[in-house]
Amino acid sequence: MAVEDLAFLIPLLPALAFVLTFFLGKKLPTGGAIIPIAAIATSCVISLLITINLLQNPEEVINQSYSWFAMFNIGILIDPLAAVMLSMVTFVSLLIHIYSTGYMSHDKAPSRYFAETALFTASMLGLILSDNILQLFICWELVGVCSYLLIGFWYQKPSAASAAKKAFLTTRVGDVMFLAGIVILFADLFKIYGGTVPDGVYVLRFDEIFAQIPEIAAMHVNILGMEVSHITIITLLFFGGAVGKSGQFPLHVWLPDAMEGPTTVSALIHAATMVTAGVYLVARTFPMFIAAPSSLLVVAYLGAFTAIFAATMGIVMNDLKRVLAYSTISQLGYMMLGLGVGAAIGAEAVGISLFHLINHAFFKALLFLCAGSVIHAVGTHDMRQLGGVAKVMPITAATMIIAAFSLAGFGIPGTIIGFSGFFSKDPIIESAYLFAEGSGMWLPYLFSIVAALLTSLYIFRLVFMTFFGKPRTDYGGHESPISMTIPLSILALFALFFGGLTRTTFYEFVSETFVNDFVHMDIPALAEMGGYHLSHGAHHEPLLILWMPVIVAVAGLVVAYLIYGMKIVNMDNLVSRNNPIYKLLYNRYYQNAIYTDFFSVKVIYEGLACAGRAIDTGFDWTVNWISDFTLEAGDSLRQFQTGVIQTYATYVVAGVGLLIVLIKVILEVL
Repeated sequence: MAVEDLAFLIPLLPALAFVLTFFLGKKLPTGGAIIPIAAIATSCVISLLITINLLQNPEEVINQSYSWFAMFNIGILIDPLAAVMLSMVTFVSLLIHIYSTGYMSHDKAPSRYFAETALFTASMLGLILSDNILQLFICWELVGVCSYLLIGFWYQKPSAASAAKKAFLTTRVGDVMFLAGIVILFADLFKIYGGTVPDGVYVLRFDEIFAQIPEIAAMHVNILGMEVSHITIITLLFFGGAVGKSGQFPLHVWLPDAMEGPTTVSALIHAATMVTAGVYLVARTFPMFIAAPSSLLVVAYLGAFTAIFAATMGIVMNDLKRVLAYSTISQLGYMMLGLGVGAAIGAEAVGISLFHLINHAFFKALLFLCAGSVIHAVGTHDMRQLGGVAKVMPITAATMIIAAFSLAGFGIPGTIIGFSGFFSKDPIIESAYLFAEGSGMWLPYLFSIVAALLTSLYIFRLVFMTFFGKPRTDYGGHESPISMTIPLSILALFALFFGGLTRTTFYEFVSETFVNDFVHMDIPALAEMGGYHLSHGAHHEPLLILWMPVIVAVAGLVVAYLIYGMKIVNMDNLVSRNNPIYKLLYNRYYQNAIYTDFFSVKVIYEGLACAGRAIDTGFDWTVNWISDFTLEAGDSLRQFQTGVIQTYATYVVAGVGLLIVLIKVILEVL
């Protein structure tokens, strides 16, 4: 049996593991962790074998499709884009599940945890494998449900239950936009087919969608006096879904609060599953975006703004996990920026963005698992109570420092010397420069450079406050068990070497995504249709541009060392509620107050309460009127009930007489 015939097992095995662990886990050691670990390991092996086969034969794309309700289908599509995502998700998820056997060893409900994480992984794998947008959306919603369950895993804590609801409701805003985009897309395709879909055509399959891009782009609607193409509306709605799932401004507010779940859940959400889904959606539908005249500009600008916006909050957080949460939001902004600059560099943008997504998965999973190792050992995640942790947790400290250098993007341009993050984040910044040079729009590039400086500052602030100096409390501490340190060591190797060893091969491999037999797209032609003029050939950026990301990364390290390592600056005056800038950042630009206290409470809750009172008052008036009318009518009719036979006989004779007169009048009229 060929390996492609086993592709359906990639999401199916973790889904079966969910069922088995849910029902049998309580009777097995460590909550039945062996079941999802074995299932995900098998899925990982199958994914890697398929990826290797595709590397050798890029044209052998796997496409298995089955009819579902005539014009819809259930299908599997594994092309280079899906292959690298499958390999990353299964591999990182496997390491997190192994790590969890130690981290969750003292939890009261390990079987529920491993069942839910298995379903979470299966849902994400199903999303990646989907060959049509409807199936992708179904798995997209499953991912959202699983995140709700896992963020609120410790539902006994009010803060965890509240964070789960916040994540669920916030991402629903984006999901509604995504669904609206699918509905409009379906209506357009149905119209293109003349109201009757030909036999054998599956309307929402990606190859069918991409084949009709010129026709969809030709459809326009008048909005506020402007003619807007349907392709622009659809892609912006799709991007709205990505904004919710991938934590872009302004729907990012759920992501920091999602830290209320176990740290391993945070690692799973931030590295391998939930938040990468939005980036993957934009990458998968990239031919639609490249044909839209305005959508990619929105992606580029919003991604760049999110990168710097989140980084400003990361520099003032004192919670280990919250610093990393804002780091994730910022890095997701970089990924969206990488896709947005496709207006300048074409399909190469998908490879650049996905390369950072993959590298980010390794070092961000490592960062969260290192944070979990510290929390597991010392019992706190407040950096102000730590210091000197490297002395008691050397493996955790060493791997955390590697991840920090990878996140900050340390390396030497023009060589293979550097951490993985250097080889993926710097090309995004350089592409933003090309975009600015060609369009004159410099803001995304400037945002990306400043965000790189802040990234280095906040991650090394975390390192110096947590692992160096003297302990600020008597926290004790010890190195984590081998079940936790081995995954840390493996991820550290990938954070150190993966970027430099795979950069060229990765770009070439992923660039094959839109030129295979399943989806053969002429990206330059679509770009011309959207009004873009792609730059071709080798890019020769000025030497300063190549070195600028490294320069600002080093500057961030130096500043962090001087302030938090050598303590040459007294931060008491700056880190004060009397400092308006610090207060603004610490309160997260008052977004929670705006969203929760004002919008949710004042607008939604009080608005619904007023509407409810009005309806209730109206119902009361109606019910009271009916009641009064009925009572009065009853009192009036009661007057006729005299009990006297002669009176009743009189009424009968009068009624019969009146009826005879009426019948006679009607007959004469007719």
